[in-house]
Amino acid sequence: MDEKYAPHIEELTKALANVDRSKVEDEFHLLIKYRVPISEAKRTILRKFRSSDSAMSNIKDLSIGDKGVSLEVRILEIGEKTVDLKGERTNIFSGVLADGSGLCPFTSWKQLALNAGDAVRISNASVKNWHNRAEVSISAYSEVILLDDSSLPDISELSVTPVKKLIDVGPSDLFISSVAAIIDLYHRNVEVKGEDLTIIEGVLADETGRLPFVSWSPLDGMDIGSMIRFKDASVRMYRGVPSIHLDSSTPVESVGADEDLSFDPLAVNKPPEPVPISNVLQAEGMFDVAVEGNIVSVRPGSGLITRCPVCNRVIIKNVCRSHGAVDGLQDMRVKLILDDGTGSVLVMLNRELSEIVYGKSLHESFSLLGKTMSMNAIFEDMKRVLTGRYLGVRGNTSRIEFGVTFVTKAVWVPESDIEERVPLLLKRLDGVE
Repeated sequence: MDEKYAPHIEELTKALANVDRSKVEDEFHLLIKYRVPISEAKRTILRKFRSSDSAMSNIKDLSIGDKGVSLEVRILEIGEKTVDLKGERTNIFSGVLADGSGLCPFTSWKQLALNAGDAVRISNASVKNWHNRAEVSISAYSEVILLDDSSLPDISELSVTPVKKLIDVGPSDLFISSVAAIIDLYHRNVEVKGEDLTIIEGVLADETGRLPFVSWSPLDGMDIGSMIRFKDASVRMYRGVPSIHLDSSTPVESVGADEDLSFDPLAVNKPPEPVPISNVLQAEGMFDVAVEGNIVSVRPGSGLITRCPVCNRVIIKNVCRSHGAVDGLQDMRVKLILDDGTGSVLVMLNRELSEIVYGKSLHESFSLLGKTMSMNAIFEDMKRVLTGRYLGVRGNTSRIEFGVTFVTKAVWVPESDIEERVPLLLKRLDGVE
């Protein structure tokens, strides 16, 4: 019986991505037992489980990999195009969805007779990765219903680019307007579609935070220290971190020193306040964040290493997996686990920061190798010197396959009073709040 009905159960499982397969199987076999026709049994199961999952998601809460998602949104943009799918020409629809919480792109693999401005309820959709941000994917198993009377804001309201502080910019923002200071700026040559271009990269800051930016056109009269106002700048995502992109169509103007701002311009130079490591672990990525904690482990891979002079990858026995035999460059790094009681994170230190924290330079470390020339001697000495130390780090975080990594730009020894920290640590160890 199972083999006979397996294709139907498989189809139902795909259509009800958020329902356990065992529940689908039990419901299907029960209906078949009572001699309900297969087609009617499938319709009954779809109605039952879709109606029981009535919780609606907001766009800002979508995460890549979500399944069985339900949304009530308004279509801001929609278009149709033809793509090649497994050797066949197929029409798909794509565009932008919006609700009161934000915007997101969508792709539909089923026919949609909809227009910009329509309010719809989408059920049983999934969330895919599109240019490092969430994209709603509407499949043949999804349901799209036109809403006659919607509580959603009008399209004219949803189409207005929000004015935001930098700390509030996230994956559900496609465009933003803001006022910020340029605190870092440099030029870089890139090749785009065979054409050499010079772009401007740097960092913008306001009193709430900092974000990277890219300008594809000259910023005449603007430099480090300039306060600027920009409108309708696009937001792109990379490893969970938003970046602001300015182009020739983005209005950018200098803000005069006599203009009344909503924040103190001097506040942009303040370093970020340390946050709990648990905040870092919950985010897909964070830009210019600081944490403090104890070094609970120094990880393998720390110590003296050799890098490829071409791609900078770590190599073994002067052989690079991309460039073959090379004359390797000696380097040093530390990979450590930092814990503050709310969580722990992998922290990466480059040579400069490793030398500061470890207390020995690259050349001084060679004296520890001894006659055996064993790199393990330096690793063991790093564990002895660093384990248990209290450390503050500042840099960027990103989520990779094995967890969150902290790429460090600065380190320091916090001035926190040890007499305050020790009792708190003992309470945590004893399980006392």
